[in-house]
Amino acid sequence: FIYPGAGYGGSCFPKDVHALIRSGEEIGYDAELVRAVNSVNERQKQVLFDKISRHFGGQLKGRTIALWGLAFKPNTDDMREAASLVLMQALWAAGATVRAYDPQAMAETRRICGERADLLMCSSADAALDGADALVVVTEWQEFRSPDFERIRAALSAPVIFDGRNIYDPKQLERLGFAYYGIGRGRSAFTRD
Repeated sequence: FIYPGAGYGGSCFPKDVHALIRSGEEIGYDAELVRAVNSVNERQKQVLFDKISRHFGGQLKGRTIALWGLAFKPNTDDMREAASLVLMQALWAAGATVRAYDPQAMAETRRICGERADLLMCSSADAALDGADALVVVTEWQEFRSPDFERIRAALSAPVIFDGRNIYDPKQLERLGFAYYGIGRGRSAFTRD
């Protein structure tokens, strides 16, 4: 939550922010700054979908999007308030299919989302790329930090990466032939985050 990204989640920080807002209301105080933090976080969870939609000209029906990372942060299977859930719901509503991989949150994702034709849970990060039109990094797992970019480019129908955690170097990816969208950098620097 202290770095630019696709929004924070989990059980503690969102709950604490809501509790501060309620506590202020109970004593007649408008916790304007805390409400703004909550509002910005909710908007931030829409940023990746907005970038994806703009890149594809609003035409997501029939597209397949690879998602790397489902948990709200690395090294957990916790999906509470996860940005990935907001993104998947928006992609499904637009008619896209999601191929997803997370090192720990696969079972939790199945529990929350159930079995659906537009969600393919993959056994590896590489498997999530197969047949995908774009890659979206939602959780900054260590194993995603130094991928085989040649493999990614060969697997995707179009070489485009949406980096929700700014773990890649925009200039390097552009040199490798990718369209790169980060949070406030890369091609995103020319669009509102």
